Amino acid sequence: MENKMYDQVPTTEPQRQFYYMEKAKSYVEALAQQLGRRPTFCVTTFGCQMNARDSEKLTGILEKIGYEEADSEEADFVIYNTCTVRENANNKVWGRLGYLNTYKKHHPNMKIALCGCMMQEPEVIEKLQKSYRFVDLIFGTHNIYKFAELIVATFEQKGMVVDIWKDTDKIVEDLPVDRKYTFKSGVNIMFGCNNFCSYCIVPYVRGRERSRKPKDIIREIEHLVSDGVVEVMLLGQNVNSYGKNLEEPVTFAELLEEIEKIEGLERIRFMTSHPKDLSDELIEVMGKSKKICKHLHLPLQSGSSRILKEMNRHYDKEQYLILVDKIRKAVPDIALTTDIIVGFPGETEEDFLETMDVVKRVQYDSAFTFIYSKRTGTPAAAKEEQVPEDVVKDRFDRLLKEVQGCAAKKAEALTGKTEAVLVEEVNEQDSNLVTGRLSNNFVVHFPGAAELIGKIVNVKLKECKGFYFYGEAVE
Repeated sequence: MENKMYDQVPTTEPQRQFYYMEKAKSYVEALAQQLGRRPTFCVTTFGCQMNARDSEKLTGILEKIGYEEADSEEADFVIYNTCTVRENANNKVWGRLGYLNTYKKHHPNMKIALCGCMMQEPEVIEKLQKSYRFVDLIFGTHNIYKFAELIVATFEQKGMVVDIWKDTDKIVEDLPVDRKYTFKSGVNIMFGCNNFCSYCIVPYVRGRERSRKPKDIIREIEHLVSDGVVEVMLLGQNVNSYGKNLEEPVTFAELLEEIEKIEGLERIRFMTSHPKDLSDELIEVMGKSKKICKHLHLPLQSGSSRILKEMNRHYDKEQYLILVDKIRKAVPDIALTTDIIVGFPGETEEDFLETMDVVKRVQYDSAFTFIYSKRTGTPAAAKEEQVPEDVVKDRFDRLLKEVQGCAAKKAEALTGKTEAVLVEEVNEQDSNLVTGRLSNNFVVHFPGAAELIGKIVNVKLKECKGFYFYGEAVE
């Protein structure tokens, strides 16, 4: 394709990517003429909210270059944004690829791309190159901003395009994003993780911590608010260690104070918080804030100090409980949620009972409970004392029962109160109801219509159904 416009490729970002978006647009236009319609795309996201935010960026770029979103994977461009935290996530991707292979044989113009955390594992790339040659594009977590450039490569090169970086300190601002919701948005404040918990593959696939500059974060949120956003979720693998690697260090608490000042922003959420980095300064800011939601996700992982040491978590049971007391003192009505792993290698019944003790003492509003998943390449996977499956299953069931009992009591205590609800959607089961969330993240259904979406409404919580409420709007 000869065109003077493409003679000089910019060397700086994001200008380089905007150049490639224009180039990709001409290829997509040619494809549209060939097909007699606009080409379609489908992005499927596995895993965490960081991945969901990345998928909004992929979608924004695809729409900018001329693709149209489709409801199913029977599209002209299919992307899997993968997760690798648990083995089950990997297996889902392999299963879906088998189906796509058959579909692609009948649709030769189709493109298949894989990105995200799973792609940062060398053995995955090896398996794809050997047995899944029909995949067009593979890239990882560090170079997602290069998506337009990589799309152009798939049009200009034959065979599989693979672009995986081991690590990066690069952050590229101002690329297109297509938000899923008009009234709320995730905002990345940092990327990567420095913690190296012994069971976790994330630092290996997401790389070292790197923080965005405060002014870039503030600018993005101000732009979102001017576009109708009333709630932001600040995202990072460990938001509590935000700012440590900046030229002029800024603490997460200081960043929150600046975000609080943004006019028109109603609610601030954040995740994930690592207990070892949750400072007194942050607790104080949460206590004073008018906008930070009354919800904190504080992963415990285990209540046994011995297991926590094996996990490389850098706190023990007592330190965690002291932290919870400090938080509850500063924010008495806060909802605390957590992550707990059952069956970590070497976990004894005594260790497990320590976890149960923490659950009983903290009284979590809800908890994500996981059976330990062995991830090749992590120190925990090499441990010999893997816990027998039947023992793990029994412990998991006991923990789940305890967690659900605590959560039900917490929810029941709110019955009869009037609380502010951010309306998110028309209820999927009953179109006469709308569904929204309290500041503490509980879900509420109440009579209302679509025009309430994105608004904050006072709702009387009339009936508790375990993990959600039925209510009615009050003046």
